[in-house]
Amino acid sequence: MTAQTCESDIDMESAERDDSHPEETETPEDKTSQSETPESRTPESKTPESKVGESKAAVAEKAIGKGAKKARSFQIGAVPLALGVLALALAIAVGVLGYVVTDRGNTIDTMKSQAADTVHAEKVALDYATGAAQMDYNDLAAWNKRLTSGTSKELSAKLTDAATAMEQVIVPLQWKSTSSPVASTVKSHDGDVFVVAAFVSVNTKNAQAPDGVQSTASYTVTVDRSRDWLITDVGGVDAAVGQK
Repeated sequence: MTAQTCESDIDMESAERDDSHPEETETPEDKTSQSETPESRTPESKTPESKVGESKAAVAEKAIGKGAKKARSFQIGAVPLALGVLALALAIAVGVLGYVVTDRGNTIDTMKSQAADTVHAEKVALDYATGAAQMDYNDLAAWNKRLTSGTSKELSAKLTDAATAMEQVIVPLQWKSTSSPVASTVKSHDGDVFVVAAFVSVNTKNAQAPDGVQSTASYTVTVDRSRDWLITDVGGVDAAVGQK
Protein backbone atom coordinates (compact mmCIF):
# COMPACT_ATOMS: atom_id res chain seq x y z
CA MET A 1 0.00 0.00 0.00
CA THR A 2 1.23 3.41 -0.77
CA ALA A 3 1.29 6.33 1.58
CA GLN A 4 -1.52 8.15 -0.21
CA THR A 5 -3.81 5.17 0.05
CA CYS A 6 -3.31 4.99 3.82
CA GLU A 7 -4.09 8.62 4.29
CA SER A 8 -7.30 8.27 2.32
CA ASP A 9 -8.42 5.39 4.45
CA ILE A 10 -7.74 7.38 7.62
CA ASP A 11 -9.74 10.37 6.37
CA MET A 12 -12.70 8.17 5.47
CA GLU A 13 -12.76 6.59 8.93
CA SER A 14 -12.70 10.00 10.59
CA ALA A 15 -15.56 11.15 8.44
CA GLU A 16 -17.64 8.12 9.37
CA ARG A 17 -17.02 8.74 13.06
CA ASP A 18 -18.12 12.33 12.70
CA ASP A 19 -21.33 11.32 10.92
CA SER A 20 -22.29 8.72 13.52
CA HIS A 21 -21.76 11.12 16.51
CA PRO A 22 -22.86 14.59 15.47
CA GLU A 23 -21.88 17.31 17.88
CA GLU A 24 -24.79 18.58 19.96
CA THR A 25 -25.14 22.36 20.00
CA GLU A 26 -27.61 24.58 21.91
CA THR A 27 -29.82 26.90 19.94
CA PRO A 28 -30.82 30.35 21.25
CA GLU A 29 -34.38 29.11 21.70
CA ASP A 30 -33.19 26.27 23.93
CA LYS A 31 -31.26 28.67 26.11
CA THR A 32 -34.22 30.97 26.43
CA SER A 33 -36.60 28.15 27.36
CA GLN A 34 -34.21 26.78 29.95
CA SER A 35 -33.45 30.10 31.60
CA GLU A 36 -37.01 31.55 31.63
CA THR A 37 -39.14 28.80 33.15
CA PRO A 38 -41.88 29.99 35.58
CA GLU A 39 -40.12 28.31 38.45
CA SER A 40 -36.85 30.06 37.76
CA ARG A 41 -38.36 33.56 37.61
CA THR A 42 -37.76 35.81 40.60
CA PRO A 43 -40.14 38.57 41.75
CA GLU A 44 -37.84 41.12 40.19
CA SER A 45 -38.16 39.42 36.80
CA LYS A 46 -42.00 39.87 36.58
CA THR A 47 -43.29 41.70 33.55
CA PRO A 48 -44.87 45.21 33.81
CA GLU A 49 -48.24 43.76 32.80
CA SER A 50 -48.26 41.37 35.76
CA LYS A 51 -47.34 44.19 38.13
CA VAL A 52 -50.24 46.35 36.85
CA GLY A 53 -52.64 43.44 37.31
CA GLU A 54 -51.51 42.86 40.87
CA SER A 55 -51.84 46.58 41.64
CA LYS A 56 -55.45 46.66 40.35
CA ALA A 57 -56.30 43.57 42.37
CA ALA A 58 -54.90 45.18 45.53
CA VAL A 59 -56.91 48.37 44.92
CA ALA A 60 -60.06 46.31 44.38
CA GLU A 61 -59.49 44.38 47.61
CA LYS A 62 -59.02 47.64 49.53
CA ALA A 63 -62.19 49.10 48.01
CA ILE A 64 -64.16 45.98 48.93
CA GLY A 65 -62.78 46.14 52.46
CA LYS A 66 -63.75 49.79 52.84
CA GLY A 67 -67.22 49.09 51.45
CA ALA A 68 -67.73 46.27 53.93
CA LYS A 69 -66.61 48.51 56.79
CA LYS A 70 -68.99 51.26 55.67
CA ALA A 71 -71.84 48.76 55.38
CA ARG A 72 -71.17 47.50 58.90
CA SER A 73 -70.94 51.06 60.18
CA PHE A 74 -74.23 51.94 58.47
CA GLN A 75 -75.96 48.90 59.92
CA ILE A 76 -74.67 49.68 63.40
CA GLY A 77 -75.62 53.35 63.09
CA ALA A 78 -79.07 52.53 61.69
CA VAL A 79 -80.10 50.74 64.90
CA PRO A 80 -80.08 53.79 67.22
CA LEU A 81 -81.60 55.89 64.42
CA ALA A 82 -84.50 53.45 64.07
CA LEU A 83 -84.95 53.41 67.84
CA GLY A 84 -85.01 57.19 67.89
CA VAL A 85 -87.64 57.34 65.14
CA LEU A 86 -89.73 54.75 66.98
CA ALA A 87 -89.49 56.69 70.23
CA LEU A 88 -90.52 59.89 68.45
CA ALA A 89 -93.48 58.15 66.83
CA LEU A 90 -94.59 56.77 70.19
CA ALA A 91 -94.29 60.22 71.77
CA ILE A 92 -96.40 61.76 69.02
CA ALA A 93 -98.98 58.99 69.31
CA VAL A 94 -99.21 59.44 73.07
CA GLY A 95 -99.54 63.21 72.64
CA VAL A 96 -102.29 62.88 70.05
CA LEU A 97 -104.10 60.30 72.16
CA GLY A 98 -103.84 62.54 75.20
CA TYR A 99 -105.22 65.48 73.21
CA VAL A 100 -108.11 63.37 71.88
CA VAL A 101 -108.94 62.06 75.34
CA THR A 102 -108.74 65.55 76.85
CA ASP A 103 -110.80 67.08 74.06
CA ARG A 104 -113.38 64.33 74.36
CA GLY A 105 -113.46 64.79 78.13
CA ASN A 106 -113.97 68.54 77.70
CA THR A 107 -116.76 67.92 75.20
CA ILE A 108 -118.50 65.53 77.57
CA ASP A 109 -118.14 68.00 80.45
CA THR A 110 -119.60 70.77 78.29
CA MET A 111 -122.55 68.61 77.28
CA LYS A 112 -123.22 67.67 80.91
CA SER A 113 -123.06 71.32 81.95
CA GLN A 114 -125.46 72.38 79.19
CA ALA A 115 -127.88 69.60 80.12
CA ALA A 116 -127.80 70.66 83.77
CA ASP A 117 -128.43 74.29 82.81
CA THR A 118 -131.38 73.26 80.65
CA VAL A 119 -132.95 71.26 83.47
CA HIS A 120 -132.47 74.13 85.92
CA ALA A 121 -133.99 76.70 83.56
CA GLU A 122 -137.01 74.46 82.99
CA LYS A 123 -137.48 74.02 86.76
CA VAL A 124 -137.27 77.77 87.44
CA ALA A 125 -139.87 78.48 84.76
CA LEU A 126 -142.27 75.72 85.85
CA ASP A 127 -142.09 76.68 89.54
CA TYR A 128 -142.82 80.28 88.65
CA ALA A 129 -145.76 79.43 86.40
CA THR A 130 -147.31 77.15 89.03
CA GLY A 131 -147.14 79.92 91.67
CA ALA A 132 -148.40 82.64 89.36
CA ALA A 133 -151.45 80.59 88.31
CA GLN A 134 -152.62 80.14 91.90
CA MET A 135 -154.74 83.00 93.30
CA ASP A 136 -157.51 83.86 95.79
CA TYR A 137 -159.49 87.09 95.63
CA ASN A 138 -159.42 87.13 99.45
CA ASP A 139 -155.57 87.21 99.54
CA LEU A 140 -154.29 89.13 96.55
CA ALA A 141 -151.11 90.22 98.37
CA ALA A 142 -149.90 86.60 98.50
CA TRP A 143 -150.70 86.17 94.81
CA ASN A 144 -148.88 89.37 93.92
CA LYS A 145 -145.85 88.10 95.86
CA ARG A 146 -145.81 84.82 93.91
CA LEU A 147 -146.31 86.73 90.67
CA THR A 148 -143.14 88.79 91.17
CA SER A 149 -141.01 86.13 92.92
CA GLY A 150 -137.64 85.48 91.24
CA THR A 151 -138.12 88.22 88.64
CA SER A 152 -135.81 91.08 87.74
CA LYS A 153 -136.51 94.55 89.13
CA GLU A 154 -137.75 95.80 85.77
CA LEU A 155 -140.11 92.86 85.24
CA SER A 156 -141.32 92.98 88.84
CA ALA A 157 -142.53 96.55 88.36
CA LYS A 158 -144.44 95.61 85.19
CA LEU A 159 -146.09 92.59 86.84
CA THR A 160 -147.17 94.64 89.84
CA ASP A 161 -148.91 97.10 87.55
CA ALA A 162 -150.58 94.23 85.67
CA ALA A 163 -151.79 92.62 88.92
CA THR A 164 -153.33 95.90 90.08
CA ALA A 165 -155.28 96.11 86.83
CA MET A 166 -156.46 92.47 87.10
CA GLU A 167 -157.82 93.01 90.62
CA GLN A 168 -160.66 94.98 89.08
CA VAL A 169 -161.88 91.70 87.55
CA ILE A 170 -160.75 89.14 90.13
CA VAL A 171 -162.51 90.67 93.15
CA PRO A 172 -166.01 91.15 91.64
CA LEU A 173 -165.95 87.60 90.19
CA GLN A 174 -164.68 86.14 93.47
CA TRP A 175 -161.91 84.38 91.54
CA LYS A 176 -160.19 81.40 93.05
CA SER A 177 -157.79 79.04 91.28
CA THR A 178 -155.53 76.18 92.21
CA SER A 179 -152.69 74.91 90.05
CA SER A 180 -150.33 71.98 89.56
CA PRO A 181 -147.27 71.68 87.30
CA VAL A 182 -147.52 69.78 84.02
CA ALA A 183 -144.32 70.19 82.01
CA SER A 184 -141.73 72.65 80.76
CA THR A 185 -139.26 72.70 77.91
CA VAL A 186 -136.57 75.05 76.61
CA LYS A 187 -137.76 76.64 73.37
CA SER A 188 -134.51 78.45 72.61
CA HIS A 189 -131.12 79.07 74.15
CA ASP A 190 -128.81 81.96 73.35
CA GLY A 191 -125.72 82.19 75.52
CA ASP A 192 -126.94 82.59 79.11
CA VAL A 193 -130.54 83.29 78.16
CA PHE A 194 -133.08 80.45 78.12
CA VAL A 195 -136.60 80.84 76.79
CA VAL A 196 -138.83 78.19 78.38
CA ALA A 197 -142.41 77.11 77.71
CA ALA A 198 -144.11 76.09 80.98
CA PHE A 199 -147.48 74.35 81.22
CA VAL A 200 -149.70 74.34 84.31
CA SER A 201 -153.00 72.61 85.05
CA VAL A 202 -155.47 75.11 86.54
CA ASN A 203 -158.83 74.61 88.24
CA THR A 204 -160.75 77.88 88.37
CA LYS A 205 -163.87 78.73 90.38
CA ASN A 206 -165.76 82.03 90.32
CA ALA A 207 -169.26 83.46 90.55
CA GLN A 208 -170.02 82.36 86.99
CA ALA A 209 -168.54 78.84 87.41
CA PRO A 210 -169.04 77.79 91.05
CA ASP A 211 -168.36 74.12 90.22
CA GLY A 212 -164.96 74.96 88.73
CA VAL A 213 -163.42 74.84 85.26
CA GLN A 214 -160.37 72.77 84.45
CA SER A 215 -157.88 74.23 82.00
CA THR A 216 -154.22 74.34 81.14
CA ALA A 217 -152.33 77.61 81.24
CA SER A 218 -149.13 78.18 79.30
CA TYR A 219 -146.40 80.62 80.19
CA THR A 220 -143.37 81.71 78.19
CA VAL A 221 -140.67 82.44 80.72
CA THR A 222 -137.26 83.94 79.93
CA VAL A 223 -134.50 83.04 82.39
CA ASP A 224 -131.02 84.61 82.52
CA ARG A 225 -128.29 82.38 83.92
CA SER A 226 -125.76 85.24 84.08
CA ARG A 227 -128.08 87.07 86.51
CA ASP A 228 -128.35 84.18 88.95
CA TRP A 229 -131.26 82.66 87.05
CA LEU A 230 -133.50 85.70 87.33
CA ILE A 231 -136.68 85.75 85.26
CA THR A 232 -136.43 88.70 82.89
CA ASP A 233 -139.66 88.29 80.91
CA VAL A 234 -142.99 86.49 81.06
CA GLY A 235 -145.18 86.03 78.01
CA GLY A 236 -149.00 85.96 78.57
CA VAL A 237 -151.11 83.84 80.80
CA ASP A 238 -153.68 81.75 78.90
CA ALA A 239 -156.82 80.11 80.15
CA ALA A 240 -156.07 77.08 77.95
CA VAL A 241 -153.31 75.77 75.78
CA GLY A 242 -153.12 77.63 72.48
CA GLN A 243 -154.92 80.74 73.70
CA LYS A 244 -153.17 84.05 74.14
